[in-house]
Amino acid sequence: MCRRFWLLALSLTLGCAANSYETRPFFQQEYEADTHGLKTGLDHLVELDPGGFRVFVASDYLQHAPARIAVLPFADTGSANFTIDKIPVTFRNREQRIRWAWTDAQRLRRAIQGYLSQREFTPINLGGIDAVLRVRGIDTPARLSQVPPQVLGNWLGVDAVVYGAIRNYEAYYLGLLAAWRVSVEVTIVSTHNGDVLIAADGTRFDTSLMVALSAEDIAISAAENLLQLRDINLARSEEEACREIVRRIPVSNYLEHLNQQSALDYAEDSPLQTWGGEPSANDRQRQASGSNSIFSPLRLTRHTNH
Repeated sequence: MCRRFWLLALSLTLGCAANSYETRPFFQQEYEADTHGLKTGLDHLVELDPGGFRVFVASDYLQHAPARIAVLPFADTGSANFTIDKIPVTFRNREQRIRWAWTDAQRLRRAIQGYLSQREFTPINLGGIDAVLRVRGIDTPARLSQVPPQVLGNWLGVDAVVYGAIRNYEAYYLGLLAAWRVSVEVTIVSTHNGDVLIAADGTRFDTSLMVALSAEDIAISAAENLLQLRDINLARSEEEACREIVRRIPVSNYLEHLNQQSALDYAEDSPLQTWGGEPSANDRQRQASGSNSIFSPLRLTRHTNH
């Protein structure tokens, strides 16, 4: 009897909680949209990260922000060996170094692509970019640098190309101190006139500092600190370095409006459909007028960004 009573009470409580759930519509103002994900001075101090980021923005960038962009293959001019404290701990042959250089560069390239895709830009597929460059015989950083941005824009159908290079990609270990260091530089160039729109570079240190007083503690902490050199911590350093750069690029309200307008243009001829609930006042007005267009009587004009 007692068990049945508690089950009944629990079901009533859950039922009341479910009935009191508030309706939360989409498309609201976001809080901390400009600051979330950016490191503060306190973050640098707490995480022992002396790295920083610099971003140059062209004075007329917002008037010429690129809608479609292509993130080109990144260059890695380092040793392509795994190094600790600047000392190589791997001894790869030439073929292995070529593949590892490509691997490291692709990791940062994909991270930049991912964060750009969260913004108002439209990045084109990396595989498609590589296919076009491969067919054209552009298979090294030197050959890529010889092709004018305007030509790349014609090949890829984009408003800007993104160049990138790895500056540092290494590990440090001093017993009680261990760290990954990842540095990347990124340049966004207009394919309409060859002007530099964005030039950025920065370094991310992912650091672990252990505190120990006795010789035994020092030995244990030094061994434990080796775990800081796990691959997952390297991936986090890559992601943060790229995120910090992309977040410092000014937001183009014009491009955001253009994206919305293009989507509305595409959907304008779709037939009226109501998915659940009652039709809105605008839908009822359209039904009364005999119009099937979702956006009538509003007529949007597609713009071309130059």
